[in-house]
Amino acid sequence: MEPEFTEGEVIVIEPSVLVEDGCYVVALHEGEYFFRQLRIEHGRWLLRPLNQHYDTMEIPGVNAIKGRIISKSNGRGRQRKSYL
Repeated sequence: MEPEFTEGEVIVIEPSVLVEDGCYVVALHEGEYFFRQLRIEHGRWLLRPLNQHYDTMEIPGVNAIKGRIISKSNGRGRQRKSYL
């Protein structure tokens, strides 16, 4: 998910927060968990990677979303960023 999220960063996932177009989520798709940006376009729920080497996936809707990324840090408590 670079450049927004880099290897080694710690992300905080909240399972009960409402999701909206453009937020970052963890979703269950075909038995696997994916960390992607949620896009809702013309009634379609899409998981879009930030890295162009990966494909965008369509999910059936909100039930596939297992949590929303609410913050990240570099793991040492510095450089914290909120996504709410």
